[in-house]
Amino acid sequence: MRNRKLGIDYSSDDFEGCPVETTLDIIGGKWKGILLYHLIDGKKRFNEFRKLYPKITQRMLTLQLRELERDGVIHREVYKQVPPKVEYSLTEFGRTLEPVILHMKDWGEKYKDRIDKLEAARKAEDKI
Repeated sequence: MRNRKLGIDYSSDDFEGCPVETTLDIIGGKWKGILLYHLIDGKKRFNEFRKLYPKITQRMLTLQLRELERDGVIHREVYKQVPPKVEYSLTEFGRTLEPVILHMKDWGEKYKDRIDKLEAARKAEDKI
């Protein structure tokens, strides 16, 4: 694949892949960006995420957090106490994603009304 605007050939042997794809490999998925956004403010516990987003299942939350931890984006701190206490926080590497996440937030705020209208139009079409 070639990006004509930038003059980059992503299919060449010298290039491992599209940088946007690389980023989405880390933060892609329905919940990862949202989880990272909430970690910008500081540490969170598992149930805090569940309260913020009750629609996310326990299994999905666990999977998303594990993937972010595996990729070195978040740190999982387990405290040796009863009952067990686990906190999640951004790593130094994870903090490098902060401007990306905040730009996504800004874009979402700017275009929310437009996107809501598109969604409503799609739902209306589906009913026909």
